[in-house]
Amino acid sequence: MADQPTPEATTENTPPGEAVSQKPSSGGVFSRRRLLGTAGATGLALGAAGGAAGYAAAPADKAAPLASLGADTVMFHGKHQPGITTALQARGHLVAFDLAAGAGRKEAAALLRRWSTTAQRLMAGQAAAQNDTDVARDAGPSSLTVTFGFGNSFFARTGLEKQRPVALDPLPDFSSDHLDKARSNGDLWVQIGADDALVAFHALRALQKDAGSAARVRWQMNGFNRSPGATAQPMTARNLMGQIDGTRNPKPSESDFDRRIFVPAAGDPAWMANGSYAVVRRIRMLLDDWEKLSVKAQEDVVGRKKSTGAPLTGGTETTAMNLDKTDADGNLVVPFNAHARITRPDQNGGAAMLRRPFSFHDGFDTDGVPDAGLLFVCWQADPLRGFVPVQRKLDRGDALSTFIRHEASGLFAVPGGAAEGEYVGQRLLEG
Repeated sequence: MADQPTPEATTENTPPGEAVSQKPSSGGVFSRRRLLGTAGATGLALGAAGGAAGYAAAPADKAAPLASLGADTVMFHGKHQPGITTALQARGHLVAFDLAAGAGRKEAAALLRRWSTTAQRLMAGQAAAQNDTDVARDAGPSSLTVTFGFGNSFFARTGLEKQRPVALDPLPDFSSDHLDKARSNGDLWVQIGADDALVAFHALRALQKDAGSAARVRWQMNGFNRSPGATAQPMTARNLMGQIDGTRNPKPSESDFDRRIFVPAAGDPAWMANGSYAVVRRIRMLLDDWEKLSVKAQEDVVGRKKSTGAPLTGGTETTAMNLDKTDADGNLVVPFNAHARITRPDQNGGAAMLRRPFSFHDGFDTDGVPDAGLLFVCWQADPLRGFVPVQRKLDRGDALSTFIRHEASGLFAVPGGAAEGEYVGQRLLEG
């Protein structure tokens, strides 16, 4: 829940600010699909007679063009893996796998090769190479991204202990942790994001089937964000507490962005060049308790206006926070334990991370209490310089800690992007 913003609408494989929409051409990757009309950004066409809404069959010899929501494409191959600086997607799945008993380096290499082939095809809007389920039939790629990472335990399982990065040492214990070990860590980690729920599920199912006998699912979590185009203008996302969440995220346009988020090309170990480290946490929000607070009390906990995200010291969402400002009684306008004050990089030795979360809601318990919160995913070149110092500071007195609970945790090494003809992790597994 650190006070840092959503990523800019860029991909890992295009310069910051460049559009990523790629319209299908005749004979292109969408030629296999019979497009039966599109629920576009401007809404569905309603039948004049008051009955039918939605899909009007296109002439048999013509395919209706995809709306931008469906046609947007993120490239699989590139310097960095997709799904790190890609704009927030409407649907997400996080899933960890453990290698099967007896599976080792050879089986892991074959699995990553299969996964990379499937991810490349699905991200281009194509069907899976083998036994496609047709779940995403007629849909475009919808900004689908698939990102792969390795957990600490992966290296012992594959005999690659000498290649395990020091940065992948287990995270320290934090006082706010109430971790379920069954839903934490794992040998392999996959992040799936898309702007269409069926496209995202299609990818999840295809990758789970690809695992075959080489790996089994350890845990899996589902998340969501606001759909693109749902607001009058682009804006920072809100979380389930109703707060604008992500105002101070580092931006790809900043000169030190790569240094803080990605392992340098000359980094150690060499196979992690242009990669990053993902900290993944399931953070339960105690919404019943939170919603009993007045808006003023909620704003004091966070340190920002709920309506606009502006600091309590005034201005707009992007106005610098005046940490020294006091009110007429001499009290700090931004309380000393406000979440936004504690998480500022200048209050943590410059520690910074790129937050790219999904919200989750997994139903209600027998008393009607929602099981809901944030699937927190943050990226950094080194978690010991990014996530860890900030979380330690939060542990010592964050006002928000009363209203959240860390229930699961994982740390994964995410290698750089695969070049054409390579699979993700090839430089580790075949180096």
